[in-house]
Amino acid sequence: MNTLEKFELMEKIVRELEDLQNSNQALIQKIGKIEVDNIELGDKRLENDLPDMHQRVADNLDTITAILQYFADKTENFGDKNNVDALKEQQAINDATS
Repeated sequence: MNTLEKFELMEKIVRELEDLQNSNQALIQKIGKIEVDNIELGDKRLENDLPDMHQRVADNLDTITAILQYFADKTENFGDKNNVDALKEQQAINDATS
């Protein structure tokens, strides 16, 4: 795997982590809406289980956010260190002349 391929894979992972973060934020919102709806309904099972679910998803979101920040920084540093912008330009030139 060359440098540009590695960088592109790293960028793909960053996008996937962002998607995972967004999905977990949506889960937290949905669980919260169910909790609010259950205030009126008063179902004991939901009352007992939803707060724990909410906390586990929130904990996962914290972990995902930390991993995303770490890996996004690592990807940016890798790109800067390896002058990826110049590599992309060179590849575009090579592709155009091929």
